[in-house]
Amino acid sequence: MLRHQRAPSGSREFKELTKKDAQIQLAQELDKLHATTPEEKKWQKQKEFDGFQRLYQRFLQEEGPSVEWESIEKLPENAVKNYSTLSQPAAEQVQSMLSKLVVVKLNGGLGTSMGCQGPKSVIAVRSDLTFLDLTVQQIEHLNKTYRTNVPLVLMNSFNTDEDTQKVIRKYKGLQVDIHTFNQSCYPRINRESLLPVAKNCNVESDIEAWYPPGHGDFYESLYNSGLLKKFLDEGREYCFISNIDNLGATVDLNILNLLLNPEDNKSPEFVMEVTDKTRADVKGGTLIQYEGKLRLLEIAQVPKEHVDDFKSVKTFKFFNTNNLWVKLDAIDRVIKKGDLNMEIIVNNKTLNNGLNVIQLETAVGAAMKTFEGGLGEFCLKI
Repeated sequence: MLRHQRAPSGSREFKELTKKDAQIQLAQELDKLHATTPEEKKWQKQKEFDGFQRLYQRFLQEEGPSVEWESIEKLPENAVKNYSTLSQPAAEQVQSMLSKLVVVKLNGGLGTSMGCQGPKSVIAVRSDLTFLDLTVQQIEHLNKTYRTNVPLVLMNSFNTDEDTQKVIRKYKGLQVDIHTFNQSCYPRINRESLLPVAKNCNVESDIEAWYPPGHGDFYESLYNSGLLKKFLDEGREYCFISNIDNLGATVDLNILNLLLNPEDNKSPEFVMEVTDKTRADVKGGTLIQYEGKLRLLEIAQVPKEHVDDFKSVKTFKFFNTNNLWVKLDAIDRVIKKGDLNMEIIVNNKTLNNGLNVIQLETAVGAAMKTFEGGLGEFCLKI
Protein backbone atom coordinates (compact mmCIF):
# COMPACT_ATOMS: atom_id res chain seq x y z
CA MET A 1 0.00 0.00 0.00
CA LEU A 2 1.37 3.41 -0.97
CA ARG A 3 1.53 6.06 1.72
CA HIS A 4 1.61 9.81 1.19
CA GLN A 5 5.22 10.90 1.61
CA ARG A 6 6.15 14.27 3.06
CA ALA A 7 9.52 15.94 2.95
CA PRO A 8 12.01 15.17 5.75
CA SER A 9 11.31 16.90 9.05
CA GLY A 10 14.28 19.21 8.68
CA SER A 11 13.15 20.72 5.41
CA ARG A 12 11.56 24.08 4.89
CA GLU A 13 8.73 22.51 2.87
CA PHE A 14 7.77 20.25 5.76
CA LYS A 15 7.74 23.14 8.21
CA GLU A 16 5.60 25.26 5.91
CA LEU A 17 3.13 22.41 5.36
CA THR A 18 2.80 21.71 9.08
CA LYS A 19 2.30 25.42 9.82
CA LYS A 20 -0.41 25.62 7.17
CA ASP A 21 -2.04 22.47 8.52
CA ALA A 22 -1.96 23.88 12.05
CA GLN A 23 -3.64 27.12 10.96
CA ILE A 24 -6.36 25.26 9.05
CA GLN A 25 -7.02 22.91 11.96
CA LEU A 26 -7.09 25.81 14.42
CA ALA A 27 -9.65 27.66 12.28
CA GLN A 28 -11.82 24.52 12.22
CA GLU A 29 -11.56 24.07 15.99
CA LEU A 30 -12.40 27.71 16.64
CA ASP A 31 -15.45 27.42 14.36
CA LYS A 32 -16.64 24.46 16.44
CA LEU A 33 -16.11 26.40 19.66
CA HIS A 34 -17.85 29.48 18.26
CA ALA A 35 -20.90 27.36 17.40
CA THR A 36 -21.32 26.61 21.13
CA THR A 37 -21.37 30.31 22.06
CA PRO A 38 -24.72 31.81 23.14
CA GLU A 39 -26.20 33.94 20.37
CA GLU A 40 -25.91 37.22 22.31
CA LYS A 41 -22.17 36.67 22.84
CA LYS A 42 -21.21 35.44 19.36
CA TRP A 43 -20.11 38.83 17.98
CA GLN A 44 -17.80 39.48 20.93
CA LYS A 45 -16.39 35.94 20.88
CA GLN A 46 -15.69 36.20 17.15
CA LYS A 47 -13.70 39.39 17.77
CA GLU A 48 -11.67 37.55 20.42
CA PHE A 49 -11.09 34.53 18.18
CA ASP A 50 -9.95 36.83 15.35
CA GLY A 51 -7.36 38.32 17.71
CA PHE A 52 -6.30 34.87 18.87
CA GLN A 53 -5.83 33.66 15.30
CA ARG A 54 -3.58 36.63 14.50
CA LEU A 55 -1.50 35.89 17.61
CA TYR A 56 -1.35 32.17 16.76
CA GLN A 57 -0.31 32.86 13.18
CA ARG A 58 2.56 35.05 14.36
CA PHE A 59 3.54 32.36 16.88
CA LEU A 60 3.81 29.83 14.06
CA GLN A 61 5.72 32.14 11.72
CA GLU A 62 8.26 33.49 14.18
CA GLU A 63 11.33 31.28 14.49
CA GLY A 64 14.16 31.64 16.96
CA PRO A 65 14.34 34.20 19.79
CA SER A 66 12.40 37.44 19.45
CA VAL A 67 15.62 39.28 20.34
CA GLU A 68 19.07 38.54 18.94
CA TRP A 69 21.22 39.24 21.99
CA GLU A 70 24.19 40.54 20.01
CA SER A 71 21.96 43.08 18.25
CA ILE A 72 20.96 44.93 21.42
CA GLU A 73 22.25 48.49 21.18
CA LYS A 74 23.26 51.04 23.77
CA LEU A 75 20.42 53.32 24.88
CA PRO A 76 20.55 56.78 23.24
CA GLU A 77 21.29 59.61 25.66
CA ASN A 78 17.91 61.24 25.04
CA ALA A 79 15.92 57.99 25.44
CA VAL A 80 15.27 58.56 29.14
CA LYS A 81 14.22 61.95 30.45
CA ASN A 82 14.73 62.72 34.12
CA TYR A 83 11.57 63.57 36.03
CA SER A 84 13.34 66.43 37.82
CA THR A 85 13.53 68.34 34.52
CA LEU A 86 9.74 68.54 34.14
CA SER A 87 7.95 71.80 34.75
CA GLN A 88 4.91 72.25 36.94
CA PRO A 89 1.67 73.39 35.28
CA ALA A 90 0.03 76.64 36.29
CA ALA A 91 -2.83 76.17 38.77
CA GLU A 92 -5.38 77.55 36.31
CA GLN A 93 -4.40 74.91 33.73
CA VAL A 94 -4.94 71.82 35.85
CA GLN A 95 -8.72 71.46 35.60
CA SER A 96 -8.62 71.69 31.81
CA MET A 97 -5.71 69.24 31.63
CA LEU A 98 -7.46 66.64 33.75
CA SER A 99 -10.55 66.82 31.53
CA LYS A 100 -8.39 65.19 28.83
CA LEU A 101 -7.30 62.23 30.95
CA VAL A 102 -8.57 58.69 31.59
CA VAL A 103 -7.11 56.51 34.37
CA VAL A 104 -6.89 52.78 33.59
CA LYS A 105 -6.14 50.06 36.12
CA LEU A 106 -5.15 46.55 35.01
CA ASN A 107 -7.48 44.39 37.09
CA GLY A 108 -7.27 40.96 35.49
CA GLY A 109 -5.13 39.18 38.08
CA LEU A 110 -6.08 36.92 40.96
CA GLY A 111 -4.55 37.19 44.42
CA THR A 112 -3.23 33.62 44.47
CA SER A 113 0.42 34.75 44.47
CA MET A 114 -0.37 36.66 47.68
CA GLY A 115 -2.09 33.62 49.22
CA CYS A 116 -5.59 35.00 48.67
CA GLN A 117 -8.68 33.93 46.76
CA GLY A 118 -10.49 36.15 44.25
CA PRO A 119 -9.25 39.31 42.48
CA LYS A 120 -6.01 40.84 43.71
CA SER A 121 -7.78 44.22 43.82
CA VAL A 122 -10.04 43.20 46.73
CA ILE A 123 -7.19 42.26 49.07
CA ALA A 124 -7.20 44.48 52.17
CA VAL A 125 -3.90 46.33 52.43
CA ARG A 126 -4.39 49.17 54.94
CA SER A 127 -7.05 49.78 57.62
CA ASP A 128 -9.30 47.15 56.00
CA LEU A 129 -9.20 49.11 52.73
CA THR A 130 -8.45 47.16 49.55
CA PHE A 131 -6.33 48.07 46.54
CA LEU A 132 -9.56 49.00 44.75
CA ASP A 133 -10.90 51.06 47.67
CA LEU A 134 -7.69 53.09 47.82
CA THR A 135 -7.62 53.56 44.04
CA VAL A 136 -11.18 54.88 44.02
CA GLN A 137 -10.34 57.20 46.94
CA GLN A 138 -7.34 58.57 45.03
CA ILE A 139 -9.43 59.38 41.94
CA GLU A 140 -12.26 60.88 44.01
CA HIS A 141 -9.76 63.10 45.83
CA LEU A 142 -8.36 64.24 42.48
CA ASN A 143 -11.84 65.03 41.14
CA LYS A 144 -12.91 66.91 44.26
CA THR A 145 -9.69 68.88 44.57
CA TYR A 146 -9.73 70.15 40.99
CA ARG A 147 -13.52 70.07 40.38
CA THR A 148 -13.15 67.73 37.46
CA ASN A 149 -14.32 64.28 36.39
CA VAL A 150 -11.46 61.93 35.58
CA PRO A 151 -13.00 58.51 34.88
CA LEU A 152 -11.60 55.28 36.32
CA VAL A 153 -11.50 52.34 33.92
CA LEU A 154 -10.92 48.78 35.10
CA MET A 155 -9.70 46.15 32.65
CA ASN A 156 -11.04 42.92 34.16
CA SER A 157 -10.63 39.32 33.05
CA PHE A 158 -13.09 36.43 33.17
CA ASN A 159 -11.36 35.54 36.46
CA THR A 160 -12.11 38.88 38.14
CA ASP A 161 -15.12 40.46 36.42
CA GLU A 162 -17.98 38.94 38.41
CA ASP A 163 -16.46 39.71 41.81
CA THR A 164 -15.41 43.20 40.69
CA GLN A 165 -18.91 44.07 39.47
CA LYS A 166 -20.31 43.20 42.89
CA VAL A 167 -17.72 45.34 44.68
CA ILE A 168 -17.97 48.50 42.59
CA ARG A 169 -21.67 48.91 43.44
CA LYS A 170 -20.62 50.36 46.79
CA TYR A 171 -18.89 53.28 45.07
CA LYS A 172 -22.06 54.63 43.43
CA GLY A 173 -22.34 57.60 45.77
CA LEU A 174 -18.79 58.76 45.19
CA GLN A 175 -17.53 61.39 42.77
CA VAL A 176 -15.97 58.85 40.39
CA ASP A 177 -17.32 57.48 37.12
CA ILE A 178 -16.21 53.83 36.96
CA HIS A 179 -16.18 51.94 33.67
CA THR A 180 -15.21 48.31 33.14
CA PHE A 181 -14.39 46.13 30.19
CA ASN A 182 -13.04 42.60 29.90
CA GLN A 183 -9.82 41.58 28.29
CA SER A 184 -10.03 38.67 25.87
CA CYS A 185 -10.58 35.06 26.87
CA TYR A 186 -8.34 32.78 24.77
CA PRO A 187 -8.17 28.97 24.62
CA ARG A 188 -5.09 27.23 25.99
CA ILE A 189 -3.26 25.14 23.40
CA ASN A 190 -2.15 21.53 23.73
CA ARG A 191 1.64 21.64 23.54
CA GLU A 192 1.79 18.57 21.30
CA SER A 193 -1.13 19.08 18.88
CA LEU A 194 -1.04 22.90 19.00
CA LEU A 195 -4.85 22.85 19.10
CA PRO A 196 -7.23 24.26 21.75
CA VAL A 197 -7.96 21.99 24.70
CA ALA A 198 -11.41 23.57 25.22
CA LYS A 199 -14.44 21.60 23.97
CA ASN A 200 -17.02 24.37 24.21
CA CYS A 201 -17.31 28.08 24.97
CA ASN A 202 -18.81 27.59 28.41
CA VAL A 203 -15.74 28.90 30.21
CA GLU A 204 -17.09 28.18 33.71
CA SER A 205 -17.54 24.48 32.87
CA ASP A 206 -13.82 24.04 32.10
CA ILE A 207 -12.05 27.14 33.34
CA GLU A 208 -8.60 25.53 33.06
CA ALA A 209 -9.00 25.41 29.28
CA TRP A 210 -9.03 29.22 29.00
CA TYR A 211 -6.75 32.11 29.95
CA PRO A 212 -6.52 35.92 29.80
CA PRO A 213 -3.68 36.69 27.32
CA GLY A 214 -1.65 39.16 29.36
CA HIS A 215 -2.16 42.91 29.69
CA GLY A 216 -0.88 43.53 26.15
CA ASP A 217 -4.44 42.70 25.16
CA PHE A 218 -5.45 46.10 26.59
CA TYR A 219 -5.33 48.00 23.30
CA GLU A 220 -7.59 45.75 21.22
CA SER A 221 -9.98 45.02 24.08
CA LEU A 222 -10.40 48.74 24.88
CA TYR A 223 -11.10 49.39 21.19
CA ASN A 224 -13.57 46.50 20.91
CA SER A 225 -15.41 47.59 24.08
CA GLY A 226 -16.45 50.91 22.54
CA LEU A 227 -14.91 52.86 25.42
CA LEU A 228 -12.03 54.18 23.29
CA LYS A 229 -14.48 55.81 20.89
CA LYS A 230 -16.53 57.17 23.81
CA PHE A 231 -13.51 58.85 25.41
CA LEU A 232 -12.27 60.27 22.11
CA ASP A 233 -15.75 61.69 21.44
CA GLU A 234 -15.60 63.35 24.87
CA GLY A 235 -12.32 65.05 23.96
CA ARG A 236 -10.10 62.86 26.12
CA GLU A 237 -6.53 62.65 24.84
CA TYR A 238 -4.46 60.39 27.10
CA CYS A 239 -4.86 57.35 29.28
CA PHE A 240 -2.67 56.58 32.29
CA ILE A 241 -2.28 52.81 32.70
CA SER A 242 -0.95 51.00 35.77
CA ASN A 243 -1.33 47.80 37.77
CA ILE A 244 -4.18 47.76 40.29
CA ASP A 245 -1.80 46.76 43.11
CA ASN A 246 0.58 49.67 42.48
CA LEU A 247 -0.73 52.30 44.88
CA GLY A 248 2.21 54.56 44.09
CA ALA A 249 0.94 54.90 40.52
CA THR A 250 -1.00 58.14 40.91
CA VAL A 251 -1.81 60.87 38.40
CA ASP A 252 1.21 63.13 38.15
CA LEU A 253 0.38 66.62 36.93
CA ASN A 254 3.94 67.36 35.81
CA ILE A 255 3.90 64.34 33.48
CA LEU A 256 0.45 65.26 32.19
CA ASN A 257 1.74 68.78 31.53
CA LEU A 258 4.65 67.33 29.54
CA LEU A 259 2.19 65.45 27.35
CA LEU A 260 -0.39 68.17 26.81
CA ASN A 261 1.95 71.17 26.70
CA PRO A 262 5.24 69.92 25.20
CA GLU A 263 8.02 72.45 24.68
CA ASP A 264 8.53 71.43 21.04
CA ASN A 265 4.77 71.16 20.29
CA LYS A 266 5.21 67.43 19.59
CA SER A 267 3.13 65.44 22.05
CA PRO A 268 4.64 62.00 22.78
CA GLU A 269 2.32 59.14 21.89
CA PHE A 270 3.77 56.77 24.46
CA VAL A 271 5.62 57.39 27.71
CA MET A 272 6.82 54.68 30.07
CA GLU A 273 7.79 55.49 33.65
CA VAL A 274 11.04 53.73 34.55
CA THR A 275 13.21 53.78 37.62
CA ASP A 276 16.67 52.62 38.59
CA LYS A 277 16.89 48.84 38.63
CA THR A 278 17.78 47.26 41.98
CA ARG A 279 18.58 43.69 42.96
CA ALA A 280 14.94 43.32 44.01
CA ASP A 281 13.84 44.06 40.44
CA VAL A 282 16.09 41.70 38.48
CA LYS A 283 13.20 39.72 36.95
CA GLY A 284 11.19 42.74 35.85
CA GLY A 285 11.11 44.15 32.32
CA THR A 286 13.90 46.49 31.26
CA LEU A 287 14.55 48.99 28.50
CA ILE A 288 16.68 48.31 25.41
CA GLN A 289 17.45 49.92 22.07
CA TYR A 290 16.88 47.42 19.26
CA GLU A 291 16.76 47.93 15.51
CA GLY A 292 16.87 51.66 16.09
CA LYS A 293 13.87 51.78 18.43
CA LEU A 294 13.22 51.63 22.15
CA ARG A 295 11.82 48.29 23.24
CA LEU A 296 10.72 46.57 26.41
CA LEU A 297 12.63 43.37 27.15
CA GLU A 298 10.97 40.81 29.44
CA ILE A 299 12.83 37.92 31.06
CA ALA A 300 10.66 35.42 29.15
CA GLN A 301 12.24 36.69 25.90
CA VAL A 302 15.81 36.24 27.09
CA PRO A 303 17.85 33.21 25.87
CA LYS A 304 18.76 30.97 28.81
CA GLU A 305 22.47 31.61 28.39
CA HIS A 306 21.91 35.37 28.86
CA VAL A 307 19.53 35.37 31.85
CA ASP A 308 22.34 36.38 34.23
CA ASP A 309 23.25 39.24 31.88
CA PHE A 310 19.61 40.35 31.90
CA LYS A 311 19.56 40.40 35.71
CA SER A 312 22.65 42.61 35.92
CA VAL A 313 21.87 46.03 37.37
CA LYS A 314 24.99 47.39 35.65
CA THR A 315 24.18 46.18 32.13
CA PHE A 316 20.48 47.04 32.28
CA LYS A 317 20.02 50.02 34.55
CA PHE A 318 16.30 50.70 34.21
CA PHE A 319 13.22 48.90 35.49
CA ASN A 320 9.79 49.19 33.86
CA THR A 321 7.22 50.23 36.47
CA ASN A 322 4.38 49.39 34.03
CA ASN A 323 3.06 52.92 34.50
CA LEU A 324 2.29 54.06 30.96
CA TRP A 325 0.85 57.19 29.38
CA VAL A 326 -0.59 56.54 25.93
CA LYS A 327 -2.30 58.87 23.47
CA LEU A 328 -5.85 57.68 22.78
CA ASP A 329 -6.01 58.68 19.12
CA ALA A 330 -2.71 56.86 18.55
CA ILE A 331 -4.24 53.65 19.97
CA ASP A 332 -7.20 54.16 17.63
CA ARG A 333 -4.84 54.61 14.67
CA VAL A 334 -2.65 51.55 15.25
CA ILE A 335 -5.65 49.28 15.82
CA LYS A 336 -7.45 50.43 12.68
CA LYS A 337 -4.29 50.13 10.57
CA GLY A 338 -3.37 46.75 12.05
CA ASP A 339 0.05 48.08 13.10
CA LEU A 340 0.00 46.83 16.68
CA ASN A 341 2.93 44.46 17.09
CA MET A 342 4.12 43.13 20.43
CA GLU A 343 6.55 40.32 21.15
CA ILE A 344 4.81 37.06 21.99
CA ILE A 345 5.50 35.56 25.40
CA VAL A 346 5.03 31.77 25.31
CA ASN A 347 3.93 30.67 28.78
CA ASN A 348 4.19 26.92 29.44
CA LYS A 349 1.70 25.47 31.92
CA THR A 350 0.68 22.04 33.19
CA LEU A 351 -3.01 21.51 33.94
CA ASN A 352 -4.27 19.62 36.98
CA ASN A 353 -4.77 16.51 34.83
CA GLY A 354 -1.10 16.58 33.81
CA LEU A 355 -1.67 17.92 30.31
CA ASN A 356 1.05 20.26 29.08
CA VAL A 357 -0.30 23.41 27.46
CA ILE A 358 0.95 26.75 26.22
CA GLN A 359 -0.64 30.14 26.38
CA LEU A 360 0.35 33.01 24.13
CA GLU A 361 0.62 36.36 25.92
CA THR A 362 1.77 39.92 25.31
CA ALA A 363 2.84 42.74 27.62
CA VAL A 364 1.23 46.20 27.49
CA GLY A 365 4.59 47.99 27.53
CA ALA A 366 5.84 46.02 24.52
CA ALA A 367 3.63 48.17 22.28
CA MET A 368 6.17 50.97 22.77
CA LYS A 369 7.83 50.34 19.38
CA THR A 370 4.45 50.66 17.61
CA PHE A 371 3.96 54.32 18.46
CA GLU A 372 5.95 56.68 16.30
CA GLY A 373 5.11 58.94 13.35
CA GLY A 374 7.53 61.68 14.36
CA LEU A 375 5.93 62.06 17.77
CA GLY A 376 8.01 59.23 19.09
CA GLU A 377 8.13 57.43 22.34
CA PHE A 378 10.44 57.76 25.30
CA CYS A 379 10.82 56.89 28.94
CA LEU A 380 10.69 58.99 32.03
CA LYS A 381 12.94 58.25 34.97
CA ILE A 382 11.04 58.66 38.21
